[in-house]
Amino acid sequence: MRILKSTIHPDIRDMSARQFTRKATRAIVLKGEDILLLYTKRYHDYSLPGGGIDEGESNVAGLVRELKEETGAHNVQNIQAFGLYEEFRPWHKPDFELIHMESYCYICSIDEELLEPELEAHEINNGMHPVWMNIHQAISHNEQTIANSLKKGLSIERETFLLKLIVSELLAK
Repeated sequence: MRILKSTIHPDIRDMSARQFTRKATRAIVLKGEDILLLYTKRYHDYSLPGGGIDEGESNVAGLVRELKEETGAHNVQNIQAFGLYEEFRPWHKPDFELIHMESYCYICSIDEELLEPELEAHEINNGMHPVWMNIHQAISHNEQTIANSLKKGLSIERETFLLKLIVSELLAK
């Protein structure tokens, strides 16, 4: 899979420090210029649906499971690799100093109707919910959040980069 971007957090000084890898998937589901996203009230941002791949689970199986859990999407099909976004971040827990985040992005289609999501407690507490959103409005919203929020994290930068790349590569055709 092609590498879309590789980032190293500016606080990382030693790439040979103890690290672990977390693999996740991200789903790109388009309907014209609308895209299926997750809005998170706590962070006031939009992100692609997806999440961690379970032990022994394939990327595609993880993608399908996460889409169903987070958005209620079903009948996921026409799955095509889009690319890998990797990040190296500091890790502030015992045993490791770094986390290597690998986000495998896939284009896919789903049935029109979304069923009830099966969100985890922290997702509910953060005010996360699925939404169809114009991709240009989502980018603009995230850019304003990046510019104006003290509580923004690295994830919004990844998500905004991916949304812009989707526009330039998938909508410009």
